[in-house]
Amino acid sequence: MLNDFWVLMVERGWALALLQGSAVTIAIGLLGMALGFIVATPLAVMRWRRVPVVSQFVDGYSIAIRGVPGLLVIYLLFFGSIDWIRAVTTVFGFQQATENAYPFIIGVLAIAAISCAYSIEVIRGALEAVPRGLLEAAHSLALPWNITFFRVTLPLALRLALGGINNVWQMTIKDTSLISVVGLQELMRTAAIAAGITRSPLLFYCIAAVLFFCMTAVSQSVFSAAERSLNRGFGGR
Repeated sequence: MLNDFWVLMVERGWALALLQGSAVTIAIGLLGMALGFIVATPLAVMRWRRVPVVSQFVDGYSIAIRGVPGLLVIYLLFFGSIDWIRAVTTVFGFQQATENAYPFIIGVLAIAAISCAYSIEVIRGALEAVPRGLLEAAHSLALPWNITFFRVTLPLALRLALGGINNVWQMTIKDTSLISVVGLQELMRTAAIAAGITRSPLLFYCIAAVLFFCMTAVSQSVFSAAERSLNRGFGGR
């Protein structure tokens, strides 16, 4: 049995394929999460400040995305855009390059849209949780609003939001498995292809589970270290 495992994983190259799939999974997760967080931060601030019209729009977006399955978001983005993307790329003569890259682009955008919706609520909740006494102290020093926000409110809010951002990231890295439906060979699709070709589904899905667990365990360690660093000096921690 050990010899068969060696043949499958090394001689047939499935170990390398799974590692490459894991790299694609991490790349989609990191890019999608980063893009989602960058977009979510100003949207959360506008919702926190209750900016007319914009606040309602952000609230509606957040509720809509969080109210439907992530798989449906991917389907809507992919099938809602693939026809006109193909039409445009055919005109300019780079259809093949787009066919190869488009699943990755859609994967990043879909993950960004999903993580953004959850990050908005996490950041808004953290902004609401900043002690008002600190803000009143800043106002008593006659600090301008922008200085108070960027030097007091936002740093404290990000510290408070770190636990929620960790949860969003853990969800995001697992949601990347849904991108396989558009043909991108990330970890889950690679495991599915290997399972079908070798007729060893239990083996390859267990390996995929171990790889996902390793990703989330390393991520948890990084976030735990960041929380310890940011909490130093707060509440005796």
